[in-house]
Parts: sequence; structure tokens; C-alpha cells
Amino acid sequence: MSASRRAAPVGNGDAGDSVTAAVLETVRQTYLDLHHHAPHAAIGPATTLDRDLEFDSLARVELVLRLERSFAVRMPDAVLESAETCGDLVRLLRSAGPTRVPAPPTAAAAPEAEAALAIPESAQTLTEALDWHAQRHPERLHLRHVVDPLETGDGEPLTYGALQARARRLAAGIQALGLGGGRSVALMLPTGLDYFAAYFGVLLAGCVPVPIYPPFRASQVEEHVRRHAGILDNAQAVLMITVPQARSVAQLLSARLRTLRQVRTVAELEATTSSWTPIRIAPGDTAFIQYTSGSTGSPKGVVLSHANLLANVRAFRGAVRIDAGDVLVSWLPLYHDMGLIGTWLTSLYYGVRLIVMAPTAFLARPERWLWAIHRYGGTHTVAPNFAYELCLRRIDDAQIHGLDLRRLRVAANGSEQVLPDTLERFAQHFAPYGFDARALLPVYGLAECSVGLLVPSIGRMARIDRVDREAFATQGRAQPAAAGDPHPLRFASCGVPLAGHEARVVDAAGQPVGERVEGRLEFRGPSATAGYHRNPELTRALFHGDWLDSGDRAYVADSEFYVTGRIKDVIIRSGRNLYPDEIEEAVGEVPGIRRGCVAAFGISDPGLGTERLLVLAETREADAQARERLQAAAVAAVVARLGEPPDELLLVPPKAVLKTSSGKLRRAATRDRYLAGRLGEAPRGVARQLLRLAAAAALPWLRNALRRTLETAYAAYAWSVLAVAAVPAWVLVAMAPTPARAWAIARTAARTVLRCAGVVLNVVGAERLPGPGRACVLVVNHASYLDGLVLLAALPGSYRFVAKRELLRSSVARVFLQRLGTLFVERFAVRQSVDDTQRLAAEVAAGESLIVFPEGTFTAAVALRPFHLGAFAVAAQTGAAVVPIAIRGTRALLPAGRWSPRRGSVSVTVLDALAVPQDPVFAAAVALRDQAHAQILAHCGEPEAGPA
Repeated sequence: MSASRRAAPVGNGDAGDSVTAAVLETVRQTYLDLHHHAPHAAIGPATTLDRDLEFDSLARVELVLRLERSFAVRMPDAVLESAETCGDLVRLLRSAGPTRVPAPPTAAAAPEAEAALAIPESAQTLTEALDWHAQRHPERLHLRHVVDPLETGDGEPLTYGALQARARRLAAGIQALGLGGGRSVALMLPTGLDYFAAYFGVLLAGCVPVPIYPPFRASQVEEHVRRHAGILDNAQAVLMITVPQARSVAQLLSARLRTLRQVRTVAELEATTSSWTPIRIAPGDTAFIQYTSGSTGSPKGVVLSHANLLANVRAFRGAVRIDAGDVLVSWLPLYHDMGLIGTWLTSLYYGVRLIVMAPTAFLARPERWLWAIHRYGGTHTVAPNFAYELCLRRIDDAQIHGLDLRRLRVAANGSEQVLPDTLERFAQHFAPYGFDARALLPVYGLAECSVGLLVPSIGRMARIDRVDREAFATQGRAQPAAAGDPHPLRFASCGVPLAGHEARVVDAAGQPVGERVEGRLEFRGPSATAGYHRNPELTRALFHGDWLDSGDRAYVADSEFYVTGRIKDVIIRSGRNLYPDEIEEAVGEVPGIRRGCVAAFGISDPGLGTERLLVLAETREADAQARERLQAAAVAAVVARLGEPPDELLLVPPKAVLKTSSGKLRRAATRDRYLAGRLGEAPRGVARQLLRLAAAAALPWLRNALRRTLETAYAAYAWSVLAVAAVPAWVLVAMAPTPARAWAIARTAARTVLRCAGVVLNVVGAERLPGPGRACVLVVNHASYLDGLVLLAALPGSYRFVAKRELLRSSVARVFLQRLGTLFVERFAVRQSVDDTQRLAAEVAAGESLIVFPEGTFTAAVALRPFHLGAFAVAAQTGAAVVPIAIRGTRALLPAGRWSPRRGSVSVTVLDALAVPQDPVFAAAVALRDQAHAQILAHCGEPEAGPA
């Protein structure tokens, strides 16, 4: 329902004081200027900005600017996010500081000559790249998080050493939760130092980061939860790291998802007392999953490996000439690939400084982006086309008096369709401030190629191609337009593929087309993804042989690529290809239409055998006659651009045209809403949204609550089974006349406990165990206190455990283990450990077979730790065979630090015996250790712990 038909409610707040009255009057006047009609009821403190007044982000910016001018104050950026009602504005206004006109910050001086840029060329993973920098220059500034470049102070610095130290603490906290092994961890964090530490903390813990954006305002909570539930379900995220303020949203998500069991803040994870267990990370391991959709259809989680990312980052150096002393400036969100890879990871790899701001800081005051470039000597920056447009529309010359952009060499424009008009107007407008038009760089990339694919040569003017509209629309030929053509199509060149990458344009049959022929853009190269996470159908559609489908259309002219639009967005009407971007641009220029809030798409018409062109244009105009004139002007704009009118053009209220969190049009979702008859639905209040979410989450919550109740009941039952069996088993073992008899009793008790507890035990390869009278050394991975119980149940015959001497302090454990024939060794005193090795060798020489956990201990971290040499030295001295045994599943049932067992299955795999090499004892021991470790690693289902 539009505002013209809905009364804005009068709130219960006190509107009698002068401040409140003045604020309400400013709100009312802003509303009148935007809507051109008066509200049907008075605006009061409880009137909501979203639901009652339909103020979007830009309207909020305008309102804040008016309030600041009226009251001579500077309001905090939080007003754009947190203010829900007029009363909130009053409260925030009263806490605002006085207006001051800061002097332009001193521009950074050009750096003195520096040594050649040293980069971690040998690094095969992101974590190795961080380690390389942290080891060589831990105090070197990596980045600076800036709130406002016009404010005093230089923001929060982060060095390479500090980033590594914080990441390791966070990794320890994640591992203490029993997580690892490639499990997905959601990062719902705003831009800040916590984000950078959390990302690497997840990697160092052996998990996979899944960046998602935090909720912007409470009024968007339902949309936020709905969009992200599908993403997190597809990712199978087990942990969410977020800020305290977002806990409620995180809990709503957790209630809907079976896998998401933990929600933690960065501070909570850093407070762990556990130590970090290094995990060996391979180049092919997943570095993060980038989701490109979520609310409609199947979520598309692009899987990107360390090798993919490093290949893309390395290819960019030659394309944009990153050198020592360069400074990257960015406000891009870190939950999008262009911000995460294109700015942060690129700056981290090359060791150049990054100046980073929050997206909301830019949206609130776009001039901050330019002032940050000025203040910190920015040489490189990147942003979507809309950001350059926002600077043109929202920045007054008075706000940038004294601005100096002369050091800026690269201002990349990407992530959405690059509009030639934007490039030209931006270059012209900011030329007086030292901006060099040759810095503008139209680029093209996509998450499926680790963000970067096409880049033009730098140091030249952007190439704009003028194409004959009729030939392009009807034949798909990019024929150059005549010099006097008043309405050509214009496209910006995105250049050529990055080094080591390839791109081509193909027809519907997948065959390459010639120059200046439009077709589907395909690519391949080392940055290309292996596919979509847990979505084989979409992955199959992505690949055409060894080429990947970009989903975009393009043509090649003079060996350079011109991207023309998304395949799914092209409208085919009566044999002509129509491109929504230029239609939307034309309609958006009509006064009264909200620029950037126009959507053009095709609607299939079986009766006509073609598509109908539908245009939705947002406006706040309510007067009937004014709307008729506005609609006629919008139709005329389409005719002027295309030569023909749309089949239908609808004027719709604000927020009817849907957008992503980054401001991109969601044409398909808007089209679906139109077809469902739900355009212009009034936004629901926060309370109503929460009620709907609570109702939707009721069944999952009950299911999860039942699951937790059953888990608790099972844990109590399992311990009861163990307690009932333990007492008679201990007594019988203590009375057993021989270790062999004690083993038989313990085996029966262990099998009974596992069977009664519902634990499925699978033993594979028991026939590989040496027969009676053949001494051997069994080496087993250690993941849980359950390992000993499992081995008792799984192994036939009797063996002698090798256990730590500390267990002798417990009389209960001592008697039980001694009757089983256990040998106790010293773990910490070197001289005693050597003596113990000789004692064990003597036992094996005498015909005894040993069971050794060569890791020495276990932790909550999901990883196979390095093996100690002791057991292998015993085998090398005695010539006894080494038999590797891999246990899988016990850590999931009962990890370190948790005493609530879970039901599940366990497998015990006896591997091929290893014969002692004919080498000196030490060399033979090392060879046996490495062979056993490799075999167990391949069967235990856990990653390898890396070097500390």
C-alpha cells in the first residue's frame, strides 16, 4: 500500500518539547518534498521511517543532512542503520556533537624510493603467505581500519604479526569446540579488525569460511533470515562467528538449521585457554565459499581453493602494476568477492598497505572514499559503477574543497555493468581535483573465476565502442555506428584476459564466433572454480568441456572484450535483443523517477510467441495527473532510446524493485514478485517480522530441542551403561590370573558397552594382524578417550598397551591397566624416555606385541598430529613388523573437553604391516614413522596437523 493510502500513526512519545517538534517538522517537510502530498495523519515520535514513511537509504541520508544543518550537529553514522522511528532520531540527535568544518587532511607525501617489492612467491596457500610476511616483518603495517578520514587519528592499525597472533588464538578457540576437518564456519561480521582475524582463524583451525553479511537494520530481519537460511543450509555451517548485537538474528538462523549448533563472538573464541594445533593446508583445499544467490532457487556457493585465489592475485600484479609503496583504499564489503579478494587478499599477498572503511561509512558520506584516497596517498581503488554515480550525485564541491587525487593511478570499475556515461562524467567532474581520466579502468570478473578475468591496459583512456543499435539487436553484430547516429549502443572495453587465463565468445552451439559477433562468454584458467558447493546439477551446467560459462554475453573487437549483459537478463522481443541496463538508465533519468530503482525484464507471451517488455519504475509521486505525465515521459524515454515503446510501464512505490545487499538489481526476484501479484507490498513491522520468524522457526526449534533432549538423554544412558559394566568388569579383570584372561574379560565388557550404547563398530582388515607368537608394534591414531575401549572391543588376542606414566597416580586405572599388561613410559624426562624405549624393545624381543599411540596425546582439534619416533625405534631395533591401525569416528563421539558422548559409528581399519627397512636404526625408524603416518592419514578421515 502506498503512503497516500495509509496514515502515519501518531506515537506515544512526548512531542511537546522544542527539539522533538523541530525534528518532526523536518521529517514532515522531507516527506512532503519526496512524496508531494501530505500524510493523512500527524507524524509522531512512534512513526516508523521504513513502514510508515517509506524512507529508503538515500532518503535517510537526505533527512540526516537536513537535521544536521538545522541543528548544527554531526550525527553518527549509526542513524542510517539503527534509527527506526522519529523518536530514535530525536534520541540520536541529542547525543550528537556540534558541527565542525574540518580542514582538509594533509595529503600523503609521495614515498621515498623503496626496495623492490618482496612477495611470497613460494607460498602455496593464503596461510603460508601470511606466515611469510609475519616471519619477515611482523611489525610492518598491513592495514588500517578507518572510520572517517576527516576525523583526527589514523584509525585502527593491524600489523602482519598481530594478524597472525590473533588468528592463531581464534583458531585455538574454534578447535576447542571440536571443529575442523573442512567444516564450514559462517562469518557474519561487519568490516573491522575482528573480521580479518576471524577469516584466518577459521582457515588455521582447518575449517572453511563462509562470509555472509550482517543485518543492516532491524526492519530487515525477516528478509535477512530468509535469505541466509538457504545459504547456511547448503554450506552445512556448524558455527557462526558474529557480533553480540547480531546474536538474536544468529539464534533465529540456528533455530532453522540442524547443523548450525554453535554461535560465538570473536571475543569468546579468543578467550580460550586451549593451544592451537597447526593444520596442514594444501593448495587444493577450499579457502572460502562465495555465495552468489540465496533467496530464490538453489544457493550458488562458489568453491574457491587457495590455489585459485593465489593464481588470480598473482595475475593481477602485471595487469595493474602493484609496486612497493602503493596504497589500496577500499570500502567494499568483505562478504563479497571483490572486497575480500580484489582488495584485502591482494594487499596482503603483495605486502602493500590497505586503507579499509565500512560500506556504511561510504554510503552515509561518499566523500569519505575520496578523502581517504587523498589523506593516505591511495594509488589503487575499486568499486562498482553505482559508487562512481553516487559520488557524482551526492558530493557537493564544498565538501571536497582541497581534495587531491593526483596519486590515484587505478580506479577500477567492476562488479556490475560499467556505463560509459558514468566513466565520462566522473572523469570530467573530478579532473579539477587532480583526477587523471586514464586511471579509470573498466574491469570484468566473477566469483567463479576468483573475481578477476578481464583487465584493459592501464595508463590509457577507457575505450568506448559505439555500435549500430539495429544490427546489434536483430543480428547480434557489433557493427560500428555511423558518425551521426544519435542513438547508438555504447559499451566499455574490459580489456583482455589476465595472464595465464583464456576467454572466448561462442554461439548457442558452443562454437567460437568471429570478431564483432555477440555470443556467450566462456573462460578457463588457474583461477577457475571446481564448481558449486553441494550442487552437482548447477556444476554440470557451469562446465562446457574444460570451459566455464560466465553467464554473460560479450563480443570481441580489436582483440578486446566488450561485455554486453547477463544472458538471463537479455529480453528477446520479436527477434530483437533488448538490454535492460540501457532501458533502466534511460527511464531513471526522467525527473520524478528514482534513479537506480528501475527494472526492465521480459515476460513470456505464448500467444505472441515472444517476450513482452515490462518496465517497473519507482516513484514517490502520488498525484494522479502528475503520475500520468510521469508515465508518459518514461515511455517517451524508452522510445527515444529503443525506437519503440515498452509493452507495459508501471509506476510502483519505493522498494518494489528488489536489490541485493550491495545495491544490485534483483531483476529475476522482482519479476517473480510481479507475476505473483505482490508488487509494492507494505514492509512489515519488526514485531510482525519476528512473530513470523518465530512461527516459521517453531517446528525446527521443537525439532532441535527434541534432538538436544535426546542427546542429553543418550549421554546419560551411555554413561549409565558404562558405569553398570565397569564395576564387574574391573573386579573380574583385577582377579584375572593372566593378562590374556584379563584381555578376554575386557574385550567382552567393551563390546557389551558399545553394543548397548548403540555404537556401531566396523572392523576392517583384522586378518592382516600377525598370528600368535609373532611380535609386532601396533601404531594407532589417538582422537578420544574412547580409543582404548574401541581397541579392546575390536582386536582379537591380547596385546600390551603403552601408556603415560601419569595414569599410575590413579589406583583404579593403575590396577585395571596393570592386569592387562600395560607398560608405562615417561613422556617428559628425556633420559627416562630413552631408557623406556630400551625397555620396550626388550619386551618386543621377548615376543610381546605392543599397542602405541604415537601422537602421544589428543586434543579437540580435528587433525592427525605428528608421530613420535619411540615406537618405530623399537621396531627398527627388534625387526618387529609395524602394523598401522586407523580409528575413525571416536572424536565425533567424544572429543577432548566434552563429557557428553554422542551416538554414532566407529571404524577400525587394520592396514598392511610395514617391514623394517635394511637401514641404520634411526633411518629405519624415520622411514617406518613416515609410512605409518601416511597410511593412517589416508584412512582416519582427518587432515594432517601442520608445523607450528
